[in-house]
Amino acid sequence: MINYRVADLHGLLAALRAEGCRVEDKVDESEYGKFGWVIDPDGNKIELWEPPPGQ
Repeated sequence: MINYRVADLHGLLAALRAEGCRVEDKVDESEYGKFGWVIDPDGNKIELWEPPPGQ
């Protein structure tokens, strides 16, 4: 799985949904940050990570 660091997870997920991308509904939030996932056209899962503030 590929992991990308992002600045605004919820905003990016909304933009990807609006473009018709396959975005998983689940978002995990923990002390390590926020995590969301999208599926690329080949079926590969891509993880998006917004680190906690100050990192």
